[in-house]
Parts: sequence; structure tokens; C-alpha cells
Amino acid sequence: MTDKLGAANQPRCHGPLITAQGVVFNLWAPSALSIELLEVGQPPRNMPKDTDGWYQLFSPPARVGSRYQFRINGALVVPDPASRFQPDDVGEPSEVVDTTALRDPILYTGRPWAEAAIYELHVGTFSPEGTYAGVERKLDYLRDLGITAIELMPLNDVPGRYSWGYDGVLLNAPNARYGRPEDLKRLLHAAHERDMMVYLDVVYNHFGPQLNYLHSYAENFFTKRHSTGWGPAVNLEGKDGAFVRQFLIDNALMWLRDYGFDGLRLDAVHALKDDSKKHFLVELAETVRSSLVGRHVHLMLENEANQAHLLERPRGRTRLYNAQWGDDFHNALHVLLTGEDEGYYKAFADKPLQHLARALTEGFAYQGEIFPLHDEPRGEPSAHLQPDATIFFAQNHDQIGNRALGERFTQLVGKGKLRQAMVLLTLNPHIPLLFMGEEAAAATPFLFFADWTGEAASLTREGRRKEFAHFQAFSTPEMRDRIPDPCQVKTFEASRLDWNSIMHAPISAEFRALTKELLAIRREKVVPLLKAGFKAARAELLGAKRNLGGLNVVWRSANNDLLQIVANFSGQPLPRPPLIEGENLWGSDPARGHLYLHPAEIIVRRGFDAAAG
Repeated sequence: MTDKLGAANQPRCHGPLITAQGVVFNLWAPSALSIELLEVGQPPRNMPKDTDGWYQLFSPPARVGSRYQFRINGALVVPDPASRFQPDDVGEPSEVVDTTALRDPILYTGRPWAEAAIYELHVGTFSPEGTYAGVERKLDYLRDLGITAIELMPLNDVPGRYSWGYDGVLLNAPNARYGRPEDLKRLLHAAHERDMMVYLDVVYNHFGPQLNYLHSYAENFFTKRHSTGWGPAVNLEGKDGAFVRQFLIDNALMWLRDYGFDGLRLDAVHALKDDSKKHFLVELAETVRSSLVGRHVHLMLENEANQAHLLERPRGRTRLYNAQWGDDFHNALHVLLTGEDEGYYKAFADKPLQHLARALTEGFAYQGEIFPLHDEPRGEPSAHLQPDATIFFAQNHDQIGNRALGERFTQLVGKGKLRQAMVLLTLNPHIPLLFMGEEAAAATPFLFFADWTGEAASLTREGRRKEFAHFQAFSTPEMRDRIPDPCQVKTFEASRLDWNSIMHAPISAEFRALTKELLAIRREKVVPLLKAGFKAARAELLGAKRNLGGLNVVWRSANNDLLQIVANFSGQPLPRPPLIEGENLWGSDPARGHLYLHPAEIIVRRGFDAAAG
């Protein structure tokens, strides 16, 4: 009776299945010869295997809170790859956690996508505590700024004390360094009580280099048919790929349904190689949309391929993904404001003003043209997409942390350009994203850090220095010695926000006030246009040196409302173009008769085209 109850009649699923009589333990390990269940306080027990490679065993004494591991082929002891929590780090026993018990009886339904003003943060460095509770204590601060959504960098568990989170090995286990699952749920409750959404970065394109044991017992979790920058690709094709796809989709549903996250940002989806009839990205989005009806669930992509078809909105409704991170906007703006042209900025250095204009009016700068860094076409036509199909940022974890010294804009440009960037970011109709501390012109660096040891640590150090060897500022070994060691704890500590400075430094007070004012203007004047929808946009380049001059951009809503942004990116005054009739949202009032745009000046206006109406 027990065997039938616990095993034969139970579905195969990733992770433990909790019943009233005990726990059914599951492990998909098609390349293993034998699996033993190692429950803390219980003798080892062999797990039977079925023809699909599933090992399963029912344990009557197991319950929520029990600790367990698996022994592979009588030798290698591993955690559950579907573990819901690792209280003592990745290499130690997993804990049975019932995440379904975290579900809310009364759901927070979220907010419309057009209202999103996103604040990206890393839990471990955002607050002095470096915990979920530390983030919770800053929610009022963020709400009062005008932030409507916080985006957490990946929480999936990784080895060690600190990490960005993008090299996870246990995707279902929120990192114990930040708190228990109940603490994470408490953070979401607190945010929802303030009508703030919470998004989560998830990484499905690769696993981390340390303590990832999948190759030892599930070789077919990866495929040699495709490769990525991290090695063999995750297997998304065929019979074995179906198990992997379900594992990843179940992960997405767990975060959204059990914890109550309001959206997911999928990292580097261009590395998800899949030649199936239905691409994994389509299946994931369709499953999420059909499973979570009645809520605003926002799905976002990081996608170097600029695939507009994933962002389509037939009849005005999001079918798959709400938006993609707009790297083209950032890269063009960064070149204009800093003059940097090395690394991936090379692809935007030839005509940054034109690239910025196209990103502002059409979402993507590259829409099928040859991308210089890869010498092949990149992107799909995107002019038909709504502006909020792209998320714009002047800074984020990648654009700061992938710099050798982790400098923010505050160290790279003057206050005038810094202010201009914030106005442009928040008052254009694309969705804005700020990186933690940006609202206060924080000077704290955000460096790359990972608590790896042994060979992984050595390769990371060497790779970090090699990555920047072709940059002029790091062209000699002595220069590269200045690059912080990502595996030293002081690198992690140096990246922790300085809240004393944020709350008391004069420049921080100035920019916090600026950010609050701008987000209020966006909420009152720009978001209503976004909800109505836009039907056209045009851009004019200003100045004799058209590649280093200014921009005059006008968007037209479906109701014939107009939004205009005029900006001077040159170091010289420029003749001011005609301004639309209406109200000034930002900048000098045309009634004062100014005929020129000063360097770093920006004007934002809203009006109505009566003739068209």
C-alpha cells in the first residue's frame, strides 16, 4: 500500500512531492547507474528507475523541513537540482520546502505595464544588511521616489557568500545568504501593500561553473548540437529536451505563482538555442499567460538578436513578451555623452546620434543591418511596435559592472550631462529602468564579483584581465593589475551602496529631488499617452556636425497628443528647432524667446495637434 501510494501512482516531477503521508522524492538522472536517497537521520535507500530516466522513492518519515541529498553511482553526493532551499549553501543537504503554501489567498493583481518605472537592484549590495529584510526597509524610500516596480537580480542559489547570481546552479532555491523563502515572500507582501510590483531576473541559458552536477547524472540536460559562450547549450529539443523545458517552465511558474512575483526578466535569451517547431520562449510565454489569468504578469527579455516578433501585440494585447531591454538606446547615448568607442561601443561610434534617434522612434537601432562586431545582420523591423515594447536605461548592472573598474555615469560625465540623461530616460515614452543608486548620482562602483575558489577563481581572474587587454587604459600588465579581483571579498564590499552618502551628500539630495520630480511628471503627463497608444514618431538631427549635434523627436499618440523632446548633445550652442504648441514639461520656456539650445540642454513638451484632430 505504501509503495503504491508513494511511488507507482505519483507523477514524475522535478523536486519533492509533499503528501499527507510523507514525501515523494524525484530525480531525473538518465545517465546515472544508481541513485540513493540520503535523508538526514535516515539510512540510505536505493531509488527505483523508470524507462524515462526518472528515479523516485516515497519516504513516510519525510516532511516539510527534512534535509536530504542524493548519492550518484555510490560515490558522488549532490543536492537536489530542483531544491527549493539550501540553508547551508549549494554543496550541503537540500531542505523540503512547500512553496505552494506561500501562495496568496487574495492575489495582488499588479499594475498595467505602461505604469512601470523600474528600479533594478542586487539584494546583497543594495542595503547595509544585504538581505530581503534590508530591501523591505527601503521600500518607502523607493515608493516616494515614484518607483512602481523593483527588479531583483537573480536569486537562484550559487556557491559561496556573494555573487551577481547569473551563474546559478540551483534555479528553484532562493539564495540563503539573503534570508529564508518566507523572508522573500514577506518582501513581496510589503511591496504589494505599497502597490509596487516586484520582478525577478531568471537565467535559463546556462549554469554556473562550480557545484553544477547535472553533467554527472543528466548528460542530456545539455546538447552538443548547439554551443554558447558558456559551453554546450541547454538542451531544449527532442524527448530529453521536453524534460528540460518543463523544468524551466516550472521554475518560472514557481516564482510567479508561489512567491507572487509580478514578472520575469529572462537573461540573454539569444543563447537559448532551439530548433523545435515551437521555440521554448514561445512555449514558456504561452504557458505563463494561460496559467496566470487575471493578473498583470510582465515578461521581459534581454535579447541581443532584437527579435521584434516576440514583442507583437495583436489587437493591442500582449501575446508573448511585454518588452525587451533596449541596449541600443543605452549604447548610443553612452557614446554621445562619454565619447567612448571601445568594446561593444564600436558598433555605435560611427553615428551615435542616428542610432539614438532610431532607438527613440523605433525601439531598435539595428533592425536587420550588418552589426559590425559580428559582421552579420542583427535585428528585425521594429518601427510598428509601441514605445513600451522596449525598456530604456542609462545604467544597469551590466553596463556598470562589465567595466573594468565598475564606474557609474557619475564618474564619467559632468553634472549637466548626468541631468540630461535622467530627463531623457524618464520622460521619453519607453519604459524607464534605473539601477540602484542612480537616482542619487551614487559614486559607489558596482564591480563584478563571484565567490569562486580553485580553478574557477583562477580562470575568472585571468579572463577578467584578458577581456580588457585590448582597451587602451589596460593595455599593459601593470595597468591590468588595477582591475579588482572578482573573487576577493573586498570587491564585493566595495560594491555595497553607501547610504550615508545617498541621504546626505549635496549632489545626492539634488538628484533624488530631480528623480522624484521627473517620475511624477512621467506619471501625470507621459503614462496617459502611453496607455492611449502611439501611432507615429519622427526625429530630426540638429547641428552642422549632424553626428555630434542634437535631436528633435516628436511622438504622436492615437489621440493626436504630441510629445516632444529636444536635446543638445554637442559642446556648442545649437539653433533651437520649432517647438510644438502646448505645455512645457521640462526645460526653458519658449515664451522667453531663447533661440539657442545650450550644451547639455533638454526641453520636453506636450501638446495637441488640433489640425489632425
